[in-house]
Amino acid sequence: MNLTCNSTLEDMIIGSEEKIAGPLTFHQLALIIAGASTVIAYIASFYLMWRHALNYTKPREQRHIIRILFMVPIYATSSFLCIWYYWHAVYFQVISDCYEAFAIASFFALLCHYVAPDLHEQKEYFRNMRPVTPWVLPINWFAKCCGGERGVWRTPKSGLTWFNIIWIGVYHYCFIRVAMTITAVVTQYFERYCESSNSPVFAHIWVIAVECIAVTIAMYCLIQFYVQLREPLAEHKPFLKVLAIKLVIFLSFWQTIAISLGTSTLHIVNPSSVLSYPDIKVGIPSLMLCVEMAIFAILHLWAFPYSPYLENAKTTFYPVPDPSMGLPPRENEHGPKQGGFMGLKAFVDALNPWDIIKAFGRGMRWLFVGVKHRHADRSYQPKPDDVDTSYPMKPYATHPGTKSTDHLPIASEFRRSTFGAPGMMAGDPIAEESAGLITHAQPNPASPPKHSPYLDQRQAQYEYDPSPPTATAYMPYEDSRGDLGAPSTRYEYDPNGVYSTQNPQSGSTPGWGNPQAGARAGQRSSTQVHVGHALWGNRNPQGGAI
Repeated sequence: MNLTCNSTLEDMIIGSEEKIAGPLTFHQLALIIAGASTVIAYIASFYLMWRHALNYTKPREQRHIIRILFMVPIYATSSFLCIWYYWHAVYFQVISDCYEAFAIASFFALLCHYVAPDLHEQKEYFRNMRPVTPWVLPINWFAKCCGGERGVWRTPKSGLTWFNIIWIGVYHYCFIRVAMTITAVVTQYFERYCESSNSPVFAHIWVIAVECIAVTIAMYCLIQFYVQLREPLAEHKPFLKVLAIKLVIFLSFWQTIAISLGTSTLHIVNPSSVLSYPDIKVGIPSLMLCVEMAIFAILHLWAFPYSPYLENAKTTFYPVPDPSMGLPPRENEHGPKQGGFMGLKAFVDALNPWDIIKAFGRGMRWLFVGVKHRHADRSYQPKPDDVDTSYPMKPYATHPGTKSTDHLPIASEFRRSTFGAPGMMAGDPIAEESAGLITHAQPNPASPPKHSPYLDQRQAQYEYDPSPPTATAYMPYEDSRGDLGAPSTRYEYDPNGVYSTQNPQSGSTPGWGNPQAGARAGQRSSTQVHVGHALWGNRNPQGGAI
């Protein structure tokens, strides 16, 4: 097995290629085209960033927009330096690759701040979000063949769990990309990276494989997030933003992989007298990136405009998690300009990565701790609005998580008699097999009487009952626990004195006699009797409950 990188052969070829355009070799021509494209990318990108910084009225959103716009100058600069210094290209490439993860995380955070202003309200939004869109291809295929709704690829029932999965899928790429960047730099220093070889004895192929998996997961999660929220966020034109960020990531990563495989493994393109091996391996993909960055810098003028952040701009609104809730959208208000002198404060704020670090830490905490307790969240509990109580009543099965009771005659009859039913007019006959279920139903003796919430209970309190009360034998309350204290005077209640005349001099209440002799030990006043009955129930002299 060959453990030597073939960089020596490349050194022999470079500088001996033929002229491709007049006095210029491919390397010289690539430098001119890449330099002009980089200048265009700088002018367009920094102009747009500067306008955002001057109109820094929504820092939560514009912080991430400036980070995304910074990706174009960084990619263009890195690609130009790769062409200029062929043999140090690996160091410049890892700089742009590392910032790529930063840009993806910032784009995801931007979409989250379109949903709600802070993390707490974002979690509330996704906790109440319904319905949760099933996974897009190819995860939905995996779900069908690997357990369905019980398998590992199932769609989460909770919108908050779904949000946490997307969160981890995006922010994990930041850690993977930085780790692979450090790995590439260290192995290159010890001559074990060898970018020109895809042999498994070198680190290049392994770094590429890990990055390939990580970036695919991150971009898949971004696409899933866009599919779920493309309608609520339609006023922000998310499709153009997703297209801009996705094409940059795709072209910067996959075209480099394709050229590497075509030259080192498949040998589709071989060095010639015009193109040396470094020209094919480094020069062509770097030149393509410089030209593409100039195009994307112009596209960003429409994808991430500064006009919505002007003080007199049109008002935007935060979406509602469930349109059936009937809640009005909340206004996304503009604040004062916070960019500082010439927008410098806005640039400093945008380049502070602390929020990205905290977001990654939150994702890892949920992955290793929170996922075990996710079912305790209230988003997994049955919601009262799962049942549609609008008029006319609809079958319960119209909402997920509920069961229809249309096949139960007693339930159908109750809904018809209480709320009415579609297609049934007043006076229509009721089906004979279900009419007697409600009419002849007997009350449950063990259940307390229920009162209708639509009746005023105060009317029943003062209604006159012409029938005289039935006299019952009175037995004093004989509980000697002494929690209320024994008074010196005891009043006895006379049941036959309900309709007696009240004594105006004494102010006594009908039914109550004159003061009796001093209370004997173990006896209670009438007030204590009623309080005792209310607390412990009526008891007989032996102490047992009646």
